[in-house]
Amino acid sequence: MIKSMTGYGRAETVCQNRKIIVEAKSVNHRFLEIFLRTPSALFPLEMEYKKKITERFKRGRIEIFIKFEGENADLSRVNLNMETARDYFNALSRLKKELNLKSPLTLKTLVGFREIFNPPAETELDADFLQQVEKTFLDALKILAGMRQEEGIVLYQDMQMRLRMILGILENIKFRAPLVVSEYQKRLSDKIRELTGGCNLDESRLAQEVAIMAERTDITEEIVRMQSHIGQLEALLQSEDSEGRKIDFLLQESNREINTVGSKVGDVEITRSVIEIKSELAKLREQTQNIE
Repeated sequence: MIKSMTGYGRAETVCQNRKIIVEAKSVNHRFLEIFLRTPSALFPLEMEYKKKITERFKRGRIEIFIKFEGENADLSRVNLNMETARDYFNALSRLKKELNLKSPLTLKTLVGFREIFNPPAETELDADFLQQVEKTFLDALKILAGMRQEEGIVLYQDMQMRLRMILGILENIKFRAPLVVSEYQKRLSDKIRELTGGCNLDESRLAQEVAIMAERTDITEEIVRMQSHIGQLEALLQSEDSEGRKIDFLLQESNREINTVGSKVGDVEITRSVIEIKSELAKLREQTQNIE
């Protein structure tokens, strides 16, 4: 069954007087893009967390936010070394005066000196706490996957309805196509009689012209291929291996076939049906952009 790329998941738990909060959200993307923001104490585990994400999702921009609240929760506080900052400022001020520089000294200038900022001390997290973080992380991913699955069901129902509608329109075209030839034969006969003043027709010549027209406007092959594409799409929507890219490819092929039908047959009713199918295919392709 297809899955959507849109979803949201949140999980939280309390361990050692600290609340662990994990938020996960995903949106459309051509490939799998992972954005992970964690406290600095979890930096060494980021690759492991990303691996767990790639094991569960194929496509989409997935954003994960992990934060701690409560006692000793601020693990990423940066300390400011004011004495060093003053030394740099005084040195730069003297340099500016000696060289007669006009540019003002700003915060942007001082930010470049890393010694002004003391990095946070490494915080040791014990195994029990890390285990709870991972469990909360996996719970959030599970909720996210569940929402993507639910969104996928809604997409499936809408797309299935549109595919059934397209098949119905194709049947109308298939029924109408032979009538186009017979109507052409009648119009051609009437026109010849009108131009010749009611003289007898050369039936063999008329049959030849009608045969040429029938061959030129034959859309049997396109209809069969369209029906085959629709069948593959229905199977793909129900498959465990359904992918948005495969579905989009089949929809492109279907659009190509129906364009050929429209260009071959100049009948007003068939043209109207072709437009309806193209409209539904456009809606299907729009929906496909959100399929994993």
